[in-house]
Amino acid sequence: MLALRYAALLALAVWVGGLVALGAVAAPAIFDVLGDAGRARAASVFGEVLSRFHAITYACGGIIVASLALRAVLGPRPRRFAVRVSIAGLMLAATAWVGFVVAPRLASVQKEIGGLPSSLPENDERRLAFARGHRLSTTLELVPLAGGLALLFWELKD
Repeated sequence: MLALRYAALLALAVWVGGLVALGAVAAPAIFDVLGDAGRARAASVFGEVLSRFHAITYACGGIIVASLALRAVLGPRPRRFAVRVSIAGLMLAATAWVGFVVAPRLASVQKEIGGLPSSLPENDERRLAFARGHRLSTTLELVPLAGGLALLFWELKD
């Protein structure tokens, strides 16, 4: 049981810690260092970083769900098991939606524009579509952050 709990805690720490590090440190640093002249390159770099991070989060989600399921089978069943599995599933779903639906849409809009969305007039539909997609992506990434913090709390409370 200790190994299963450790694996889940490690996966949660990587997922939640990664989200905080990317959002609070990496993205601002990349965009600040590359500045306005390198904004397109900064967007490309951060998009690739986020894509690679999503691959890690899918593995983390699998570890979390597997850990909970094995602990339930081997006993004792984790407290609020159904809630925890639901939260982990929601975290995975939100991340997968960003990775497989929203990110490709954003890339498609950028490709159609042929440059930065900010280079278009403020009322251009492509710029507005990109802004909506970016807001959706950012909002969806808050789901695994909040869910991960809740799961960390329960794991530490057990």
